[in-house]
Amino acid sequence: MKNLAKVMTLLFSTLLLAGCGNLNNSSLSSKSNEKSSKVTTTNTSKSDQYSTLLENGKYHTSAISGLSADSDSDNNSNAAAFEHGLMDISKKEFSTDRYYLQEGKFISASTAQKWLDRKSDKNPAGLNPEDNGSTDPDKRKPIYLQQLLEQDFYTQNGKNYTLSGMTIGLAMNDVDYYTKEKYGAQFETKISPEQRLSIGKQMADKIVARLRKQPNLKKIPITVGLYRQNVNDSLIGGSFFQYGVSQAKQKQVSDWKAINQENQVWPVINNEKPVNESDSDSFANFKNHVQNYFPDLSGVTAQAHYQDKKLQGLVITINTQFYGVAQINSFTQFVQDAANRYLPQQPMIEVHIQTVQDLQALITKDYNSKQFSSHVLTSY
Repeated sequence: MKNLAKVMTLLFSTLLLAGCGNLNNSSLSSKSNEKSSKVTTTNTSKSDQYSTLLENGKYHTSAISGLSADSDSDNNSNAAAFEHGLMDISKKEFSTDRYYLQEGKFISASTAQKWLDRKSDKNPAGLNPEDNGSTDPDKRKPIYLQQLLEQDFYTQNGKNYTLSGMTIGLAMNDVDYYTKEKYGAQFETKISPEQRLSIGKQMADKIVARLRKQPNLKKIPITVGLYRQNVNDSLIGGSFFQYGVSQAKQKQVSDWKAINQENQVWPVINNEKPVNESDSDSFANFKNHVQNYFPDLSGVTAQAHYQDKKLQGLVITINTQFYGVAQINSFTQFVQDAANRYLPQQPMIEVHIQTVQDLQALITKDYNSKQFSSHVLTSY
């Protein structure tokens, strides 16, 4: 699954930068900076994806991406699900046909780390609660906030691009992992949904109030999404459960809305009930058909993503022991035919055919499309 998380991150970055031809020269205006940067924009190949801003020909990467609180949380799928889900929230408030995306640049790495750390005399800015000294799982103060993410959105006015919106993601722990001594056994404090929601909203208000102190962030809408960080032993990432908006000049987040998202691994394990039996059965038929034809496969698994109980996306991983070009080409064609025959037609679908080390082929289908496309990776 670590390879899958890396593949998903690579694919996501590729989508953001898709179609970089026909770049338009302009400038980036920011009230906090006296100097303006020369800006070009990418042209996305899909209507539901953002065009991105490149400053002086370079893609800006966020300084806070990947930072986490001082906790033993270890689930590689969380980061990809966090970023992808936050992008979906951004699209609700900042349309892809009007706004341009840039990774966050207004929260510095040092600031983010202070916010993620516990509050203390040395760190009064900490958003996580002060350590009360207890090691009892029910009495200690857990780490609630695990990660932060910022996305910035610009609009074009003539040849200038102006900051016009921001989205902040707060990844809240489902379980806080800790040790009672260095290198000791791992213990856990479970965090209830009620605690996660209440404390998440309080943190959102504090973050927005702090951001409003920056002159160029006073008059833009700031959207905040609350994400449930999945547990360490899960093979999938977590999901967003609430988001709200702080309108221009407001120092609090209002108009909170519930988000009904679920992620599930197929085949289900530990007697878990499928979110939708029909969808799960379709995958089971696909899996059986593929494995019956090619019995030497290492495994066929899927990550299913639901929104309001409706299947939105499906990422299937097929681990093979094939290394010959002819074998991979033939198998890819067979899997594409099986996908057309057995898998649901509506959701976005990706099928990753890979060895333990490398991705060998990719089969994809857009949401609400019936047409699959495939590509076998080549090496010289």
